[in-house]
Parts: sequence; C-alpha cells; structure tokens
Amino acid sequence: MNIRDFSVMIHDKEILLNLAVRIKELRKAKGVTQEEVYNATGVHIARVEQGKRDVSYTTLRKLSAYFQVSLAVFD
Repeated sequence: MNIRDFSVMIHDKEILLNLAVRIKELRKAKGVTQEEVYNATGVHIARVEQGKRDVSYTTLRKLSAYFQVSLAVFD
C-alpha cells in the first residue's frame, strides 16, 4: 500500500465518522432509540453510528425522510 492509498483510507474514515455523529445527533434530537429508527425505516444504524459501516444512497434517502431533513445534512 502506498501513502496515497493510506490518505484515502483516512479521508474515508473521517467521512464515516462525520456521518456517524450526524445520524446520532438527529436520532437524539428526535428522542428515539436505534430500535425505533429500525422499526420505522428497516435500517440498522448501530454500526453506522459507530462509524464502522458505510451506507448506500438508498439508505441515506430513507434516513433523510425519517428525520425530515435534506440529504445535504449528511454531507
């Protein structure tokens, strides 16, 4: 692995961690549990909130609809 690959990996991890923080903030602001989010959306967010799982565009759309926010909130 070269240095460029490593820097891309770090950047990707930062993106995932920022997404994790944002989703957790939205969930807490709505006053719901991870289980309630799952029951309403079918999306397991536990590993997403830990920054350990990436999500698809479709999943982001489900979450943005559930939290009633624009997709730009996740950027």
